[in-house]
Amino acid sequence: LQESPFTKLYSTKIILTINGSFPGPEIRVRRGHTVSVNVHNQANHAVSLDWEGVEDTIDGSKNTIQPGRNFTYNIDSNRDEIGTLRWQATSAWAAATAHGAFVILPVANEDYPFPAPTSDQTIILGEWFREELTEANQTIAPGSADAYTINGHPGETYGCSNGQGLYLIRVINAVANETMVFDIEKHRLTIVGQNGTYTNRSFTSSLNLAPGQVIDVLLCPNQNVGHYYITARSSSSRHITNGILRYTTTTTSF
Repeated sequence: LQESPFTKLYSTKIILTINGSFPGPEIRVRRGHTVSVNVHNQANHAVSLDWEGVEDTIDGSKNTIQPGRNFTYNIDSNRDEIGTLRWQATSAWAAATAHGAFVILPVANEDYPFPAPTSDQTIILGEWFREELTEANQTIAPGSADAYTINGHPGETYGCSNGQGLYLIRVINAVANETMVFDIEKHRLTIVGQNGTYTNRSFTSSLNLAPGQVIDVLLCPNQNVGHYYITARSSSSRHITNGILRYTTTTTSF
């Protein structure tokens, strides 16, 4: 945990990060395994982390890590959990930037209950605030965001931007108080999981994700070579952000 400078929307501010990144690092385990996460708090405020949908054997969400101290979370991925979950800081101001994916993979030699993906990619929908988010001035949920983000980037809608396979896309809504609508231009999505559980397959052209919701989808790259917009907007349509799905002659990249 550390405070790092980030420049977005033409201004630089200090935000709380994990390993200096926004969003934070993705953690991947296999079902039935236990992962130990040792968190060193190098920030100026006390922080604790919450592991949504998985069991923390020490109940670390109640353990506040003081500045200059560290704490080890031991998280079990039991036999009922599979797919994509998330972790985040427990306080609203810290969770705006300190969050990430917690992916539970099948055990070795276990088959997916759907066609095995060639690759997978995690997409986190977030938000960006021009105001400083600190414990001192933001003890409750932040107000309206100044921009929404895809994997930490506001996208160019805000005027600035920093062999056919099957792709598993893990979409996380880390926006605190908005239902987010997500779609990829000219692509259909196959829903295969939600909040750490496989689901019956269903097909859609867009996703509606409530705050904190996680949806796993399959994407078939069946369009012509080119660029296709990845779009996320709030249900209230206050802001829209986008990314690019890029086809090349040999691979598909995000």
